[in-house]
Amino acid sequence: MSVFNQPHFHNEEAAYAFVEKRVWPNGPVCAHCGGIDRIGKLEGKSTRVGVYKCYDCRKPFTVKIGTVFEASHVKLHLWLQAMFLMASSKKGISSNQLHRTLGVTLKTAWFMSHRLREAMKVVGMEPMGGHGVTVEVDETYFGDKELVTKRTKKGKSGLKGKRAVVALVERNGKARSFYAPQIDKLTVREVLEKNLHRGTALNTDESKLYSHIAHIVKSHESVKHAAGEYVRGEVHTNTVEGYFSIFKRGMKGIYQHCSEKHLQRYLAEFDFRYSNRIALGVNDEARTDHMVRGIVGKRLTYETTNKGA
Repeated sequence: MSVFNQPHFHNEEAAYAFVEKRVWPNGPVCAHCGGIDRIGKLEGKSTRVGVYKCYDCRKPFTVKIGTVFEASHVKLHLWLQAMFLMASSKKGISSNQLHRTLGVTLKTAWFMSHRLREAMKVVGMEPMGGHGVTVEVDETYFGDKELVTKRTKKGKSGLKGKRAVVALVERNGKARSFYAPQIDKLTVREVLEKNLHRGTALNTDESKLYSHIAHIVKSHESVKHAAGEYVRGEVHTNTVEGYFSIFKRGMKGIYQHCSEKHLQRYLAEFDFRYSNRIALGVNDEARTDHMVRGIVGKRLTYETTNKGA
């Protein structure tokens, strides 16, 4: 049976029940005062689906309040369809495709996509790696910066005209990537200090960006790509380069254009799918479940989205 035959993808009551079970595993929680004891579900022909009332603060609420769904007029079952499509598409799904598949306007599909990328963001991240764990770090350059003063006859001037992305990928584990407006030793060191466990074994290439970081990790090994060395025993950066390959194929083939102010959200999307992939035992349905659990506390308005917040 197709996943899309499940009730929560087509029925609004089933959709609310599906989300409530994941956001409120122990029962409804008032979105206004946090109460849990004196709550009743409002039912009747004129009552909206999924409305509860807290008899402590006397206010109605739904599971959408305080989430990426808040104030959205899109049906919740359509939101769940969009979540599944984004979670199950290895290289992403364009706003144009969501617009055609869901039957919403292109503007709505674009905004839905950005809200769902917020749901994919990981908040309060623990350091990556640890004792006995190898983390590969590399940087790549993607797209063109939108404000570049130095140009050549062919357009933007080399790597200085590109957007830099730094990624950390655990062997057989998760990925975490960052857009860097400028790439230098200080930027890279700050990223590593904030995101790596001190007991980690670090693998990089020979770039000077990764010099003077021995104090951050347990060990640091590098391969010399310029000398034709790509693997030396267990030392390589093939894993992080594989991550960049997926990211670039998705950005060029599916999304085609992304402004700098939104790039970090797209990185969060690719991080999420990579960190919850089949190889780690997470299938499409489980990945969608993880997205639903990530909707809380991530309100996003259309105005802040356009400003790149």
